[in-house]
Amino acid sequence: MSKIRGILILIQFAFTVSITIILMYIFRKSNRNIRKVWANLQLKLMGANLVVEGSYDKNADMLIFNHQSMMDIILFEAIASRNIAWIAKKEIGNIPWFGHILKAPKMIMVERESKKSLIQLLKDVKDRLEEKRQICIFPEGTRTDGKNLRKFKAGAKVIAEKYNLKVQPIVIIGSIDVFDSKRATQKSGDIRIVYLPTIQADKNSTWYEEVEATMATILQKNTQER
Repeated sequence: MSKIRGILILIQFAFTVSITIILMYIFRKSNRNIRKVWANLQLKLMGANLVVEGSYDKNADMLIFNHQSMMDIILFEAIASRNIAWIAKKEIGNIPWFGHILKAPKMIMVERESKKSLIQLLKDVKDRLEEKRQICIFPEGTRTDGKNLRKFKAGAKVIAEKYNLKVQPIVIIGSIDVFDSKRATQKSGDIRIVYLPTIQADKNSTWYEEVEATMATILQKNTQER
């Protein structure tokens, strides 16, 4: 049954994402509200129940998350009160037509393992910060099985320290159980969101390593309790 639901959700995505892209190009100034309406619709359709610990910091410059499912992005498109700017793989933006889900709202696309792309990434982040957008990034660099945290890549650290950002770490538990975008399975259920205190990035401290260790511990503890 979860497989059938997953396939139906993906078919629905193809239709509603296309509409969302068109609306974002037509109503450029309202693209954040358009995305938010779409994301909230997805949460309702999938029966996602959010269990929250801590509080979202709308004043943080950057949000960093663990990553296990497309649902992670949907969640924060629905939750965030500010216009967020995701840092995503360039390959996604290159997907015919559907890549416009990144291009229309001016998300940040990066080509991994490219020094030239890193320079452009820093320029794009600066531009979005000047637009008062909240930067969102998955420091693991890829999706996982949702049980353990992968070693953080350096990108989020470089960006945060370069621009002296306030960073809020966020742990997401169970989003892969509600919607596994790789296996195309979907079922209703709880998604736990743990907001950690916002930290000031400082190149003279071990803040990034400490955040990674804390997030790993919280994820592992909550996974064992499920």
